[in-house]
Amino acid sequence: MSKVGGFIYRNRKWVLAIWILMIGLSIVFALKLPSVLSGNGFEYKGEYNETRKLLENEFGQAKSSIILVFQRDSKVNEHNWNQYIKATIEDLKQFDGANHITTPFDREGMIKDEFAYALLSFDKKAEDLGKEIDQLNQLLKNKKGLKVTMTGEPIIVQDLNIASQEDLAKAEMIGLPIALIVLVLAFGGLIAASIPIVIGVVSILATMGVVYFFSYGTNLTIFILNIVPMIGLALSIDFALLLINRYKEELHTKSIQEAIEISVATAGRSIVFSGLCVFIGLSALWFIQIDIFQNVALGGMTVVFLSAFCALTFLPALLAVIGTRINKFSILRVTNKKTNFWHRFAKFVMRHPVLMAGLSLAILLAGLIPVAQMTMSIPGVESLPAKYPSRVAFEDFEDHFIPKDKRTEKKVTIVLETEGNILEPVNLRKVDKLLEDITKDKLVDTVDSPFSATGIQDEEQLSQLLLLGQKEQTAPILDYFVRNNKMLINVYLNTTDHSAEARGWIRDWSSRDLDLNAHFGGAIKFEQEIFDEIFKKAPYGLILIVVSTFFILMAAFRSILIPLKAILMNILSLSCTFGIVVWIFQQGHLGIEPVDITLILPVFVFTLVFGLSMDYEVFLISRIQEFYLKTGDNTEATISGLTYTSKIITSAAAIMIVVTGAFAFTGVMPIKQLGVGIAIAIFIDATIVRMVLVPALMKLFGDWNWWFFGLNKKGHKNVERSQPD
Repeated sequence: MSKVGGFIYRNRKWVLAIWILMIGLSIVFALKLPSVLSGNGFEYKGEYNETRKLLENEFGQAKSSIILVFQRDSKVNEHNWNQYIKATIEDLKQFDGANHITTPFDREGMIKDEFAYALLSFDKKAEDLGKEIDQLNQLLKNKKGLKVTMTGEPIIVQDLNIASQEDLAKAEMIGLPIALIVLVLAFGGLIAASIPIVIGVVSILATMGVVYFFSYGTNLTIFILNIVPMIGLALSIDFALLLINRYKEELHTKSIQEAIEISVATAGRSIVFSGLCVFIGLSALWFIQIDIFQNVALGGMTVVFLSAFCALTFLPALLAVIGTRINKFSILRVTNKKTNFWHRFAKFVMRHPVLMAGLSLAILLAGLIPVAQMTMSIPGVESLPAKYPSRVAFEDFEDHFIPKDKRTEKKVTIVLETEGNILEPVNLRKVDKLLEDITKDKLVDTVDSPFSATGIQDEEQLSQLLLLGQKEQTAPILDYFVRNNKMLINVYLNTTDHSAEARGWIRDWSSRDLDLNAHFGGAIKFEQEIFDEIFKKAPYGLILIVVSTFFILMAAFRSILIPLKAILMNILSLSCTFGIVVWIFQQGHLGIEPVDITLILPVFVFTLVFGLSMDYEVFLISRIQEFYLKTGDNTEATISGLTYTSKIITSAAAIMIVVTGAFAFTGVMPIKQLGVGIAIAIFIDATIVRMVLVPALMKLFGDWNWWFFGLNKKGHKNVERSQPD
């Protein structure tokens, strides 16, 4: 690493020139990234998708639909209300993008009181309707007291994209200025404080430029627009803070070249190990075969690699050019005297290790109590800010036109398939037997089928009616329910929305050996497959993270106990974080409306923060190790390591909390929860764990901290002495 620092110093101008070229190219493609993002990322190749394709191909169901919700004020009379709807429908004749348009006058029940709706069906996926939505925006007009609003999946997907971009801009406006203030307090000068911001922006631009090209091989979710900046800005500023702090420290007694070489060899080493921990943590998401997890793994690993690469190449080259001018434009006087607050605090922890460790553990254990009550759900329209027109319109549509017991959250779609015509009496007998068993299930409310539609329960009578009856009478039933050897039935459950009971019901029935072939679909099947994939594959990622982190830290510190402690403390602090998130969002404290925890939150926060928190672990323990190798005194080494790193760890954590916590003020609920979760996790880790629990345990375990397979059984006595750089 020292040689790397020397090489970058000697070739600093070339390194900067190459990076400037990369930044220019990255900006071009980063600006194009929003145009290739679509969907919420919850795509999974399972039975739900197969059933959906069957419904589209065999039963003619639309791939996507846009709902037009009409609304009038109470003062508008019936005549003007009907004229407005008819005029809007007339305008839609200019629109040829839809396969079929169902107007409010085509079916009974599509006009109720002050609301009405029309349905536009498309043979395109929701994320591919950008041009059609633009055309509709130009055609649809509101009048005084009368309005029409578009909603449905295509509009919600587009609005999530817009809201995500607005949230990113809002978070940056909040986070970056505060981060700059923290950096000024840490370094005392404007030049030193502004460099980490530059490194953060460069890392994000480079990542977004690279991620754009991933769109050619995979579907990119709109949430990547928030995830990459959230991780990249926090991590790259963190890395820059560590290296600049060491550089300024060494510059007091060393030349510029020596300061660069030592900084890259020490802080740079910490960046490599911590970056590797974060990289592996995010790579664990690859086990989960759902688009959003694959996207975050792809974008996250890219931004971690480029953030570390930028901190180890671009940053040293920039520091080499700036040289001693990094101390110019000082605003505050920064002191590093050994008698400062952190030194006194470290000595206090060392004098009372049992008390401090006990208090820390008590706080962490108290925080994790609400975890047992966590209820998770897949984000939907409720992810949008409450006042977004598409969300308001969708909620109005459901409230006025969809009975609560018939909503998609309670609906299971089943396509039954037989050998030969399904309307033959022998096949209808099998169908009737299955429907009888399903209806008897205590979780089933109602079942829609040809039997319920006609009121005929006898298989032979129903067969004769549907095969030989009058077409005017049977056509609607046949058109909706039957296709040759296939029949569609809808089962409505009496469970609560997004419930584990509903997922258990469909999991059970999907696995049964029925007397005929059954394809299960609907929102409940979709949720069941997503939940099962996460809960089945997440443990593999957890094992990868824990095992790889253990060996990385073991290699870094030549210790068995330090990696074990780090892993256990991380798991405990993250559990505490999840408990606090449940308390805030699910239980509705601090002015938050109660809402389920986004399904992605526990996995994302764990994989992200487990690696990020190792950043502080590596930086703190590396410094303690330096002093331990010099003095052989574990207690004194811990005090000195804590003294020299506490301020910079606190500053780094404050910046990460500000950057991620800024997303708490955004409107997209999954991003809000994710930002708050990461900020809380970092706060707990950098204060209770890193500043109190780690040093207390270092004191309690003494020289056993450095035991490594008998190579240094007596602590420092058998450790090769070396002076810290």
